[in-house]
Amino acid sequence: MSLVHDHEQTMPKGALTAALVLVVTALALTTLVKVGVLNREAIPAVARSEAHIAPTLVRQLTFTDRGDGAVVVRDVTTGETVRILVDGVPGNGFVRGVMRGMARERHIRGVGMAPPFTLTLWKNGTLSLDDKSTGRSIELGSFGPDNRAAFAALLPGGAA
Repeated sequence: MSLVHDHEQTMPKGALTAALVLVVTALALTTLVKVGVLNREAIPAVARSEAHIAPTLVRQLTFTDRGDGAVVVRDVTTGETVRILVDGVPGNGFVRGVMRGMARERHIRGVGMAPPFTLTLWKNGTLSLDDKSTGRSIELGSFGPDNRAAFAALLPGGAA
């Protein structure tokens, strides 16, 4: 009795065909976007501008670290302390995390924390945080209603 020892490894033709179709589709879509046949994903600020959506509420804010680890949020226009963000309070962690990312971006570009951030509630209900000093903009609704609400609470009257 002789055993046949075979080292040939074959892949099912269906799997190879599916992989090839996936690669070709990805390359085709990328090319169509690159040459302008297909539009890139929508940019919220551009879409709002094209639709003539105006701001409902705008607040210029600064975020300052305090010695005890809290973050003091101030309205630049009025000088009012809007909120003091301490660890352990629901929503504060999200705001602090977003602001750490924004501060990191400023640090990389050599910008300090003095220039204010712009928090805007738009007539269509969207909420954005813009940093004019770096050009960075964050659409806060994309992080879910609870996280959006954490930033909305920084608007006058804790709007929407």
